[in-house]
Amino acid sequence: MAYSDIPVAPGVLLGAHSQPDDLYRAGLAYATGTGAEINYVEAHKWFNLAAVRGHEDAKAHRQDMAELLSSDEVKLALQAARDWLKLAH
Repeated sequence: MAYSDIPVAPGVLLGAHSQPDDLYRAGLAYATGTGAEINYVEAHKWFNLAAVRGHEDAKAHRQDMAELLSSDEVKLALQAARDWLKLAH
């Protein structure tokens, strides 16, 4: 099995083919600090992308993140999700 000691941020390998569960797990990583620093803007972005693809738990987590963010931060997260969608497709 291949191994690398170079850290890879959650979500870096995700693309248009990614399943909702993969996007959701990236959101969890940023929300909890598992494998990445806690970043609620990034968590919101990934939960939003998972929710758009039908992941029910992601919808609730996206709302949880929104409650922790300012309106400007939510706007940043939404823009980041739109940017990701453009790049992924």
